[in-house]
Amino acid sequence: MSDNPRKPLLGPEDAVDPRPGVRIVDPTDAVDTMEEEIYGASLRPRSFDEYVGQTTVVENLKIAIDAARKRGEPIEHILFYGPPGLGKTTLASLIARDLGRSFHPTSGPTLEKPKDLVGILTSLGDGDILFIDEIHRLGRVVEEFLYPAMEDFQIDFVVDRGAYAKTLKLPLKHFTLVGATTRAGMLSAPLRERFGLMAHLDYYDVEELRRIVTRSADVLNVPIDHDAAVTIAARSRGTPRIANRLLRRVRDYAEVRAGGRITQAVADEALEREGVDRLGLDRLDRAFLRTIVEQYGGGPVGIAAIAATLTEDAETLEDVVEPYLLKRAFVVRTASGRKATAAAYRHLGASGMPQSAQQERLL
Repeated sequence: MSDNPRKPLLGPEDAVDPRPGVRIVDPTDAVDTMEEEIYGASLRPRSFDEYVGQTTVVENLKIAIDAARKRGEPIEHILFYGPPGLGKTTLASLIARDLGRSFHPTSGPTLEKPKDLVGILTSLGDGDILFIDEIHRLGRVVEEFLYPAMEDFQIDFVVDRGAYAKTLKLPLKHFTLVGATTRAGMLSAPLRERFGLMAHLDYYDVEELRRIVTRSADVLNVPIDHDAAVTIAARSRGTPRIANRLLRRVRDYAEVRAGGRITQAVADEALEREGVDRLGLDRLDRAFLRTIVEQYGGGPVGIAAIAATLTEDAETLEDVVEPYLLKRAFVVRTASGRKATAAAYRHLGASGMPQSAQQERLL
């Protein structure tokens, strides 16, 4: 801890990136959209055997696929839910690849009207995989239009109006819908009940991420030491998407400053330059914690007050900053607001720990 209680806790090194929303450790944010698309596709596993992590989910999917194949039927509709960047899209594509069927990806926000869905549904073949990312963002009208397609494999068209209105039923091939969401609680009960399989994806541990980093480095033809892979994995917030993103940044630094080989020292220096510390916190994360500690005496403090102090949007802080800080037990939510924990004080090297945090540390 610091010996100087007057030392400011918000220093230049923790200045928040002036480009709002751009964070290398935010799995929902494509720092470079084109780069994300190119490398995201190249680094994805080509089979379930190459897929690392989510062991129970993968085993259950293999059983469901084998059972459906033996019956000669399409696999049931599947819902993947969990934090972003954990491989929901990859799993959906692997299901299609394993079954030898076509993969048709789309996303909830792009399906604004039923007609946006008609062309996709009518083009699907038997057993094809329709993947809808962010399915919780489907509009109500589109969602209701999807119900008969999922349950009865048909869509209903209403022709004419008033007394002359007629409903025409258009049959569809027996496809499989795979939905992905980070907000399972926002799905309506009727939609959720139409999925035969539901799988929760959880954060990865460091060893799983190390294996992913090592494999990705091999795909990128980048020499990397074991300890360097562990360093990148430990700062990846339990998320493969972030691990691959950090690897690319470290690779760039290694090529320019270290002869192309990634050692632990190279990885440490490169990630420190990116503002990502040893636990995966970036400048905005630390600024969030330091605001609670310095400005509000450790809390409790409301999210609106923190947002005003940081000149950030409160919803952004709740959605993209708080989840990881809560997971690492740096922050707790109480009825009266957010409080910094003893772990937060230790990580920041901050003095003036309140009595409640001291008692928590003793426990």
